[in-house]
Amino acid sequence: MDVSFLGGPRPQRGVGVVAPFDFALDRELWRWVPDGISLHLTRTPYVPVEVGLDLARLVSEHETLHEAVRTLNAIAPEVVAYACTSGSFVGGIAGERAMCAAMTRAGAVPSLTTSGALLDALAELGMSRVALVTPYTVSVTRSLEEYVAEAGVQVTGCAYMGLTRHIWKVPYRQVSEMAHRAVRADAQALFISCTNLPTYDVIPQLEAELRIPVISANQVTMWAALRRLGTRAVGPYQALIDPAARTGPVRPEIPGLPEVRGLPDEEQQQEGWT
Repeated sequence: MDVSFLGGPRPQRGVGVVAPFDFALDRELWRWVPDGISLHLTRTPYVPVEVGLDLARLVSEHETLHEAVRTLNAIAPEVVAYACTSGSFVGGIAGERAMCAAMTRAGAVPSLTTSGALLDALAELGMSRVALVTPYTVSVTRSLEEYVAEAGVQVTGCAYMGLTRHIWKVPYRQVSEMAHRAVRADAQALFISCTNLPTYDVIPQLEAELRIPVISANQVTMWAALRRLGTRAVGPYQALIDPAARTGPVRPEIPGLPEVRGLPDEEQQQEGWT
């Protein structure tokens, strides 16, 4: 059958994605991507280390990123994103910028990271006070707090789970419970960390319940990468990707809302809720 009248497939613009070896949410990234854009994913080499600061450092070494980006060069993406939150905040702001520079040298295209995209998203929304939800251990969560504080962002509350494996298996119900524990009255926004933590479907519901913008690691990564291409992420009503969602009612005072403080003193720390 002659199908030449169809004109062939539409041209695709490419976003290269470097993810840690244990990343399990490829499909979630695709859900934010509009037609006409393709994601080209590659992974860092396997290392036998549980999720923690050591793993974050290993998967973000410049040599590792250089080799990962080189695997994408043959398909010539227009931008490369490093989809790992802890790996891109573990070295602070200077470390994140150095990672972007290393990836750009390897691929000769603009590069970004999840943690850099987080700061861009907060700036886009005009937010300087944020609550945090993480699946991490206390030490990794503290490193995230230090990273956003270095950028001049105040952490108003935090909840963490202490997981070192299988983060992608956390159900939406648990993510929602963590969010409600972390957010208190002075939070302007909520950030849900870790690209291996599912968040796509829960964001609109949490924004409706908490009355503040809710942003997540995978969301900000795709938003920032697509913005570099001059296009917008797609998805259900959410403040970061739909400006109309930023004009809703402010978060009301909720009687009995628990106050969730930052991480306790070192000698009192245990894995779990803060």
